[in-house]
Amino acid sequence: MQHIRVLIVDDHALFAEALSARLGREPDLVILPVAADVRRALALTATERPQVIVLDLTLGPENGLDVLDRVREHHPDVRVVCLTAMSDVDAIVQAIRRGAVGWLSKTESADLVAQVIRSAARRGGWIPPDVLGDVLRRLLGDDPEPNGGAQLLADLTPREREVLQCMVDGLNRAEIADRLGLSANTVRTHTQNLLAKLDMHSALEAITLAMRAGMRPVRRD
Repeated sequence: MQHIRVLIVDDHALFAEALSARLGREPDLVILPVAADVRRALALTATERPQVIVLDLTLGPENGLDVLDRVREHHPDVRVVCLTAMSDVDAIVQAIRRGAVGWLSKTESADLVAQVIRSAARRGGWIPPDVLGDVLRRLLGDDPEPNGGAQLLADLTPREREVLQCMVDGLNRAEIADRLGLSANTVRTHTQNLLAKLDMHSALEAITLAMRAGMRPVRRD
């Protein structure tokens, strides 16, 4: 079993302790000491080498986005999932632009938090389905070159393009495997390969790039 080192950054002690205890029961998650502020978060990231940071964007008088900026600069391989009470699309878009690969409300179950952590560690991510469309439109609307991703997509193999199209269509890994007649492990390999070729860190980034290049969801009745 491959273990995932997880750092929780949250200044709400009771919530952070409860989440740490609950996630600690997952056999594949190694929960590091909780960080309650930006300084402690950066120090623990440097010494404990987490693979995934679960970050609250409200850290008392400090802004959790500062953690995103510093992690992206000094530890680009660390994946950051925002777990916060904030819910507006502007905040989600800003966090994604600054390197977050996932966004969860604090009202979500610990089971979903664990699933998103695993997805993030595998170069995936998560945005709530009810706001995903608005988030993508905002990201696309901010792009100065609407077809800027076309050249990068040209480097993909035909099968990788099929997998990417399925991702744009909103399918999860199991659904992609079923549509293309592949195993889930093969889909994971194609996904990892296409993300590496596109120099993307999450499925959401890849979908945004694909849509910039003109790829659109395909309806299948």
